[in-house]
Amino acid sequence: MAGVVQWEQQADVAWVTLCHPGKFNAMSIAMWRELRSVFEGIQHSAEVRCVLILGEGGNFCSGGDISEYAAFRFQESTLRDFHENVVWPGLQAMLDCDVPIVAQIEGNCMGAGVEIASCCDVRLAGSAAKFGAPIARLGFPMAPRETALLARELGLRTVRHMLLEAALFSAADMHAGGFLSQLLPDGEVAAQAQASARRMAALAPQAARLNKRTLRALMSPLAPINSAQDAMNTGVNFLDQAYAYADSHEHREGIAAFLEKRKPAF
Repeated sequence: MAGVVQWEQQADVAWVTLCHPGKFNAMSIAMWRELRSVFEGIQHSAEVRCVLILGEGGNFCSGGDISEYAAFRFQESTLRDFHENVVWPGLQAMLDCDVPIVAQIEGNCMGAGVEIASCCDVRLAGSAAKFGAPIARLGFPMAPRETALLARELGLRTVRHMLLEAALFSAADMHAGGFLSQLLPDGEVAAQAQASARRMAALAPQAARLNKRTLRALMSPLAPINSAQDAMNTGVNFLDQAYAYADSHEHREGIAAFLEKRKPAF
């Protein structure tokens, strides 16, 4: 099963559920495309006043579906296409959504999960939730725009540890750093997230949409590198070279080691 992103409307709240049984809701290619479709649909729905996004079975999202990676990650053009035309449009649809989004975070929230949570307006998590993006163990970096998104929402210090040290963070760490709106006992997360979504849905929907547009306009843009300036200084356009690592030994070795359940030899 490639996993699905389910959209169910209950009154004026849209419940968006990440479902990938047996993989802690890891995001497959199909799920990224469904995420985009779901949020584009929500954006154009007059009935939806708030979105609650969660993961099925006690985990938010464990990252990307690594079992798919060998089919596209080792060629620069297909790797670029995945990040720029599959992953980013899904995240962008969330960022462009004028309807408030509440994240109900339980269990694993790794890699893609942190990226999806970063697109939400209010984030509630249980005390046992874990956060990180330990992709350095897999031999590859985070894509530039995805890194910029995390840097904006988590702060550069946290993202440096997350990417350079493959550090994992507790829910308490993330709450102290300002990423989480509320830190709750695990058994209370669902009820509190649902209550938050209902409170937002009860307010004036036009005001919510206008507030989100204003907040979006006030946020810094997510262009991680000034390409023209970078090219002027170094002769290299960073964004053009961002996926040149596709066929590298480290990239192949990291993914192979994960799939073979062994330690990588970098």
